[in-house]
Amino acid sequence: MGMKPLHDRVIVKRKEKEDKTAGGIYIPDSAKEKPQGGEILAAGPECKTVKAGDSILFAKYAGSEFSMDGEDLIIMREDDILGVFA
Repeated sequence: MGMKPLHDRVIVKRKEKEDKTAGGIYIPDSAKEKPQGGEILAAGPECKTVKAGDSILFAKYAGSEFSMDGEDLIIMREDDILGVFA
């Protein structure tokens, strides 16, 4: 990772979008919603409850999106994280 988040911020890689429903119906790109889950790639020094490698659920419009090394990533505050998957 070529970037280190500051304070209580985390860098998250969003989960992949689902291509079809549980019933087997394919979803067109125009109807897909961005997933609200992802994996933390890096956490700032003031993060108390999460760490790199955690799988999380975050608010729908949380953080700021950016690209680095061809990957779409999100940087957000620890407060924007709704929960950590066990």
